[in-house]
Amino acid sequence: MSRASFLIVGAPKCGTTAMTRYLEAHPEVFVAARKDLHYFGTDLNFTRRARWSEAEYAANFEDAGAIAAVGEASVWYLYSTQAAEEIASYNPDMRIIIMLRQPVDMMHALYTQLRLNGLGDEDLTTFQAALDAEPDRVAGRRIPVDTPLPEALLYRHVARFSEQVRRYQAVFPPEQILVLLQDDLKADTPAAYRRTLMFLGVDADFQPALERVNANKVVRSEGLRKLIALTPSSAKDLIPTRLRRGVRKQVAKLNSRHAPRAPLDPVLRARLLAEMTPEIEALSATIDRDLSGWLG
Repeated sequence: MSRASFLIVGAPKCGTTAMTRYLEAHPEVFVAARKDLHYFGTDLNFTRRARWSEAEYAANFEDAGAIAAVGEASVWYLYSTQAAEEIASYNPDMRIIIMLRQPVDMMHALYTQLRLNGLGDEDLTTFQAALDAEPDRVAGRRIPVDTPLPEALLYRHVARFSEQVRRYQAVFPPEQILVLLQDDLKADTPAAYRRTLMFLGVDADFQPALERVNANKVVRSEGLRKLIALTPSSAKDLIPTRLRRGVRKQVAKLNSRHAPRAPLDPVLRARLLAEMTPEIEALSATIDRDLSGWLG
């Protein structure tokens, strides 16, 4: 049975969905049908899912056949403190794709995504309030009861890319790690895609339709979302778990529409940028890349 030979390990809101879709189109690449399997990263506190068994994880690749480039994308592997070593134990030759983004923009995008997902994911109605709540949330307080991953609410922690990348650099040789910036994907999608194909050792001349993927969405009705959040758990529990999750996803889909993300307040952005400047400089040194454009 085939085993994973490459992973897109994150970070969230950094273009991982787009790259996953592009790789799925390649005839020499097999990508697990489900994104965010999160088999590795046993330190991550997922609340809505059971851990995959080894056999269950392997089953995601059973249709790969003789394809050499076999993988999956799980955006919290990068954040995990244990995933890198667990991945190396599974396959020391694993190819690691890391996708990053200007950290302030990533934090804001992650907040808006969690708000879109529902009040159970993020119940604070402003980004400023969510940032202010981080000390309490680190201590386990002010976390929505139904949030699927409490760590996702620690926006500043999620944006500490330099230490996260170093964990992978400590385990895998440089030739097995590819770092892509969302800037690269936006500026020249075909070139970023070609670079990824070369990294995976497959035909780099193949070019699918590289259309925009995972554009920003906003909630259609805040009232509907609040009504769902206020539905008593006793009523929700009458619906089987699998069906309940399906209904939840469908309602969220129907209650959203594509729209540009509201701009971050300039004063807040400037404050966060000043706060994140040392992190950006550390990441620049870690990946040996000029990131001065992120400081403006």
